[in-house]
Amino acid sequence: MERSEMTDHDSRPIVALVPGDCTGIGPELTAKVLAGGRMADRARLVVVGDRRVLERGMREAGVSFDVDIVASPADADWSSPAVPMVDLGNIDPDALPLGEASPDSGRLTGDTLAAAIGFSGQGMVEAISFAPLNKQALFKGGWRFPDEHKMFAHLLKHEGPFSEMNVLDGQWMTRVTSHVSLREAIDLVTFDSICRALRLADDTMRKAGIERPRIAVAALNPHNGEGGLFGREEIDIIRPAVEAMAAEGIACEGPFPSDTVYLKAFAGQYDGVTAMYHDQGQIATKLKGFNKGVTVTAGLDTVFTTPAHGTAYDIVGKGVADPGAYESAITLAAKLASRKRRAAADAA
Repeated sequence: MERSEMTDHDSRPIVALVPGDCTGIGPELTAKVLAGGRMADRARLVVVGDRRVLERGMREAGVSFDVDIVASPADADWSSPAVPMVDLGNIDPDALPLGEASPDSGRLTGDTLAAAIGFSGQGMVEAISFAPLNKQALFKGGWRFPDEHKMFAHLLKHEGPFSEMNVLDGQWMTRVTSHVSLREAIDLVTFDSICRALRLADDTMRKAGIERPRIAVAALNPHNGEGGLFGREEIDIIRPAVEAMAAEGIACEGPFPSDTVYLKAFAGQYDGVTAMYHDQGQIATKLKGFNKGVTVTAGLDTVFTTPAHGTAYDIVGKGVADPGAYESAITLAAKLASRKRRAAADAA
């Protein structure tokens, strides 16, 4: 079969894999995911990064596979058993400290992600799934954003709402505020920000195939504010926002006490929860399934997914990193990209 014929008739989406920060477990996870072609039925995977980093990952993981170096994802031969890779030649992993945050590594991680985003902008890949990175290293390395999601939005010249969401066993967790201090987060909980978060959550979940997402909204204060005894945010801000969004047709309810709302969601009463701040949702999600959770950058034109856990510096090089969350991230990236492609075809 000719390469062009394979590409034309292969319905699997093209997903770029970025090995993440090479001082962490990202290279090992990437190698484990690619070994044996376990994800090949879900997507056409192309690695964007430095071959030396991937080779280190193979050594750490104790696996080996053939790599086909290509100039761009458009040149990949999807009929070959070899893993296609765009070798940027930009990272010498032996020159960077293993198992610790490094500004140099953060800078190079950002450069590698930017290259993958460039391929996405040219229509060569339909989604990007990246192994864990270190936000502080990224920032100190010159990518002056509080998180990678804001970096992505900047590179894509995105205008409009966007946010990270976490997905675990079909449950979608979003939040009104994210990577800011808790003191600042409280001030950012407003009627408009809650409405924006609920609209984005509803839209993203619909794009993932949930026809009418059921969203529970968490309270900000203990005991749902205890009727105003512990704060009036639930009365003056959160409930009015929930009611306004329900009137728009979003199936949202609340606010509910944040220490019990996730019990309702995990029991199947809701498809997701909108929290008021980062750890309110993250603690519940990570306790439920640390090695299965996925982070999605919602609202951007390019699909981005990554494991919800971090770089795990304490186990780097030991060969024990669990690729489960990364495999879930790739699976979700492929699903979102496929649905996006079908939606575009239906609209044409």
